[in-house]
Amino acid sequence: VQLQASGGGLVQPGGSLRLSCAASGSIVSITAMGWYRQAPGKQREMVAIITQRGTTNYADSVKGRFTISRDNAKNTVSLQMNSLKAQDTAVYYCTAAVGSAVSWGQGTQVTVSS
Repeated sequence: VQLQASGGGLVQPGGSLRLSCAASGSIVSITAMGWYRQAPGKQREMVAIITQRGTTNYADSVKGRFTISRDNAKNTVSLQMNSLKAQDTAVYYCTAAVGSAVSWGQGTQVTVSS
């Protein structure tokens, strides 16, 4: 599975951004899709996951601010990020699970700064 993410950028605190990720390749085998992030000097962490049936799971730090959605027909997953904070600054990675294997996109930078 190949993943292409887009939508990162620079935004002021309190602002919004929407990340999108398109999957190609062995897409019929994809179960869950999601987003991880890695801030400078920190470990990569899960942000949000959505299963094929639409079940979602969010990191506590983003609950109520971020919303993950998935279009199975278009093989895309999106992350709507509202009320952004400086601590949301990171490289965001799209992921897709195929069985026990996980594919990663190239990462897109999100910077929250005034």
